[in-house]
This record gives sequence, structure tokens and C-alpha cells, in this order.
Amino acid sequence: MNDNPQRAGRLGLAFSAGLLFASGLVLSGMTQPLKVMGFLDITAMGKGPFPGLWDPTLAFVMGGAVSVTLLAFAWTRRISQTPLFGNQFYEPSQNKIDLPLVGGAVMFGAGWGLVGYCPGPALASALLSADALIFTAAMLAGMFICKTFLSKTAKIAS
Repeated sequence: MNDNPQRAGRLGLAFSAGLLFASGLVLSGMTQPLKVMGFLDITAMGKGPFPGLWDPTLAFVMGGAVSVTLLAFAWTRRISQTPLFGNQFYEPSQNKIDLPLVGGAVMFGAGWGLVGYCPGPALASALLSADALIFTAAMLAGMFICKTFLSKTAKIAS
């Protein structure tokens, strides 16, 4: 089998976390673009009795996810100084808001609002629908193009 139990543990943990995340997305309906677009369309509140055609369920899903994440970040260092399946915790080295961060957030939000998919739900449903597969392929192509462009601009700058 595998000679490195630490690597096997990391892969098993990563697979389990991904499976749990994908299951949560499917169970909450967040892999359905119309549900996401129903949340983002705040003009639908005025169509009928409150909340009208607006779907507020995404706010509860996001609130639950943010709550769990905040607790995990707050408690992780108190529980252990080193991770179980690694040598160190990896934390962001940059904490300032810059143009690439804002640009990426704008592109993410625009894509999410236009088609109703973000990377997680798109990957979770890529094999279930053609539009999710097309979105995933375009997203991966965009990531590759961006990485290639950034590495070439870094070489030019140095």
C-alpha cells in the first residue's frame, strides 16, 4: 500500500473534507444555479408577500459556514501547536488589500451572479450537468491563463 502513513492520512482527511463539503452543497441546494440566483436577485423581494420570490436560504448556509470557520480559526492554535498531518500551519503571509485581491473578488462575484456557480458547487456538480462542466472547464482554463500570465510578468519584473 502506501509507505508514508502521514501522506495517506493527509489524503484521507482531504478526501473526507471534500466529500463532506460537496455533500453539504448538494443537501443545501447550493449546486442549483437558480437557487443562488434567487438569493442574489434582491429585486424579487417586491414580487408578492415577503420575502416574495427572493430566496434567503443561501444567507443561512453562508452564515453557518462562516461561523464554523471562525470557530475553527479561533480554536486551532489553542488545541495544537502543530497539525496532525503536517509540519506547520500555513497562514497567509500577506494581510493587505491590493488590486489582485479586489480584482479577483470582483471577477468571482460577477461570475457567480451571472451564472449561479462558484468553484465549489461547480466542481461538486461538474459531472451531473453540462453547464456545470462547461463552467468548470472555463474556470480551470482561466486559472491556467492567469497563472501563466502572472509567472511571465514576474519574470519580466525581476
